[in-house]
Amino acid sequence: MLAVMTLVDRINQAARRLPAWPIYIGGVLLPVWLFWQAASGALGVDPIKALEDRLGLWGLKLIVAGLCVTPLRRFARVNLIKYRRSIGLLAFLYIVLHFLTWLLLDLGLRWEQALGDIIKRPFITVGMVGLLAMIPLALTSNDRAIRWLGSARWQKLQKLAYLVALSGGVHFLWLVKAWPLEPFLYLGAILGLLAVRVIPKRSRLAA
Repeated sequence: MLAVMTLVDRINQAARRLPAWPIYIGGVLLPVWLFWQAASGALGVDPIKALEDRLGLWGLKLIVAGLCVTPLRRFARVNLIKYRRSIGLLAFLYIVLHFLTWLLLDLGLRWEQALGDIIKRPFITVGMVGLLAMIPLALTSNDRAIRWLGSARWQKLQKLAYLVALSGGVHFLWLVKAWPLEPFLYLGAILGLLAVRVIPKRSRLAA
């Protein structure tokens, strides 16, 4: 137990010292590298589809990572809250790039076909719901917006992140054809991370 507490203290101390800006730099460099791979033919015979899939998957990974921040602080006392904003904004960037790759490179900006797919194909519909829910989160991820909305209203708005995560998990699950294990793992992780949020604090203290 003492060793665990020592490890937690070291993680928190490191988090207090390390700024969030390197996350933005690394997060921006990854899409650049993926686009370069697609342009150079390193992503296989269908580079646009591979680029689209990888951007979406990395966006989903960051969404899951953002969901982990609160349970880590509550149950493990690991405080990574200072990085949540950067994780969320990068997740938004990746999902927007995922959408634009589909719209611009895959469909060639054919709006009629895009709108038809959004309406008729459920996995695209639910993906668009998640993307639209991310927009107000991204627009209010600054101190000025928090002051303007007030803490209580801003906290309520942040619950859209749960819709974003569920939409992303279901979108990934419905996207695949052969039902492999990976989408189920992501959706299971999302459901688990949402479920722990409803555990009363007294139950944790009693445990």
